Amino acid sequence: MVTRTTADAKGEVVVLLIGMRINRFWAVHIWLPVMLAMLRMLRDLRREPERGLLAHVLLTASPRTYYVVQYWESRDKLYGYATASDAFHHKAWARLNRKERDGKLRGRVGIWHESYVVPEGSYEAIYGDMPAFGLAAAHGQIPLQKRGRYAKDRFAYRSQGAPVAEKTG
Repeated sequence: MVTRTTADAKGEVVVLLIGMRINRFWAVHIWLPVMLAMLRMLRDLRREPERGLLAHVLLTASPRTYYVVQYWESRDKLYGYATASDAFHHKAWARLNRKERDGKLRGRVGIWHESYVVPEGSYEAIYGDMPAFGLAAAHGQIPLQKRGRYAKDRFAYRSQGAPVAEKTG
């Protein structure tokens, strides 16, 4: 029997995709510090849960492209970390900007991020025989029947007191 679960997310969900692309493999001295900085930021965020990172998943899109899917407590916590002068991110970003201005990054490594604030009713999840992963690792995992067997039921779920977003069209 397959055990099916879903994420216990309530309200809006904040997701950050952040990564890098190695454009020149031989420029290890340029792209390796970028990769190591991301790993250090994740380590620091695990040690400081009050900053708001709930969970993350490290992924490889190709031998050149690496990224992290991050789930945050709120957009304010994400922005707060990104702008905190006492966080390693601030130091790493300043170093990266200096190298970019000096032309040292040009064509050697690409960096990117995308941020999403997803309102309740615009996400759903299902996991079959899976430990807590992704959204469920960030917000908890519950039996599927608590939110509905079908995706349409899970999309329709609203947490206690959460406003239902109006659809225009």
